[in-house]
Amino acid sequence: MSNSSSISHFLLLALADTRQLQLLHFCLLLGISLAALLGNGLIISAVACGHHLHTPMFFFLLNLALSDLGSICTTVPKAMHNSLWDTTTISYTGCAAQLFFFLFFISTEFYLLTTMCYDRYVSICKPLHYGTLLGSRACAHMAAAAWASAFLTALMHTANTFSLPLCHGNALGQFFCEIPQILKLSCSKSHIRELGLIAVSASLSICCFLFIAFSYVQIFRAVLRIPSEQGRHKAFSTCLPHLAVVSLFTSTAVFTYLKPLSISSPSLDLALSVLYSVVPPALNPLIYSLRNQELKGSVWRLITGYFQEH
Repeated sequence: MSNSSSISHFLLLALADTRQLQLLHFCLLLGISLAALLGNGLIISAVACGHHLHTPMFFFLLNLALSDLGSICTTVPKAMHNSLWDTTTISYTGCAAQLFFFLFFISTEFYLLTTMCYDRYVSICKPLHYGTLLGSRACAHMAAAAWASAFLTALMHTANTFSLPLCHGNALGQFFCEIPQILKLSCSKSHIRELGLIAVSASLSICCFLFIAFSYVQIFRAVLRIPSEQGRHKAFSTCLPHLAVVSLFTSTAVFTYLKPLSISSPSLDLALSVLYSVVPPALNPLIYSLRNQELKGSVWRLITGYFQEH
């Protein structure tokens, strides 16, 4: 038995037991992180340099790429370090910092995905009002609201989680610091307050998801009324990638935080955490760039221009 004041570090979950598997996991994580850095970096560069991409949709996509970079740089490097050097420790302050930044970037991503849904809804269902509802100032305000709301959410959860007395050791059943795993170490009944905050955050997330679902019902109804097949294809090509990203991210994240303890297991927790923390930052650039001809063209021009200069 120990309390939080005597804990100087936490023990993270080892991804493998044997040295060969540890090195394999290191290589896999390295490949995923490099793919995420390259893909999101290309999107940021293409949108920043391509003046024809200075539209609300690509502005929000740039912000999404920034949050993806922050998210994967918060969790994966420490996991790579532990796999490479065969260790599992993370300092108390390091764990608090990791939890804060992870929640900050993950929350930002969800709020941005909701905002991007609104952009698609206005673009397809209210095209005549697009310039009015989504002007440059409105887009900047919405992006700032997403980042600020995520900051407050992360600060609230981190401060409350690390104010709880911990009575069940310091071993976390996850490869990074995560609220459900820290709550398992807290004293009985002392974590009710944090569970209440999670319920409030989950309710907000469900409201955002319902807004997204309602918007897409209206979007698909409007798309099906478009007379030209080319117009329908263009509308679907911008909406379906966003819907796929939202579905994967929301379903795995909500299930991770709200699933009953009776079905919790280390392997299930690990798989779910990878699906909502590691996979989306690496897949988002691929999903969005493959379905958008303008972005593909801009990225290709950026790459070819770089090689021609060198």
